Amino acid sequence: MKEIFVRLDRCVGCRQCEISCALVHSGSRDIHKAVWERPLPRQRVRVTRERGEYYPLRCFHCEDAPCVEACISGAMRLDEDVGTVVNDHERCVGCWMCVMVCPYGSIQTHEGQKVALKCDRCPDEEEPACVRDCPTGALLVKERALVV
Repeated sequence: MKEIFVRLDRCVGCRQCEISCALVHSGSRDIHKAVWERPLPRQRVRVTRERGEYYPLRCFHCEDAPCVEACISGAMRLDEDVGTVVNDHERCVGCWMCVMVCPYGSIQTHEGQKVALKCDRCPDEEEPACVRDCPTGALLVKERALVV
């Protein structure tokens, strides 16, 4: 299965991944129109800084995902065919249990829509927008190596 990997030595904290993510999840998909959308488009990846290094934080799509177990409405589920944890926004009730149990802090609230937001790896795109638009090549999609 493919996974998004981060090259920490290349991330400069420019936040282009955040902008690209919000834009691809906007209604207009146009940077000039998206700023007028209500609620404002939100990114599913967030750049943080730890120990002097920038790090794009996104969902790790855990095999044994605590968010799936904690979801009271069944909105969070593991798509075993693709290997990702998906959130059905129609079923999400905004209880934020998934936000509380995520060990990585990669699920965010979206008060304007009362749904949980997390990386969905841009299923309608050829490659995730954050990876495609990263100017330094800090993000890349590769096949996950199985450790035996």
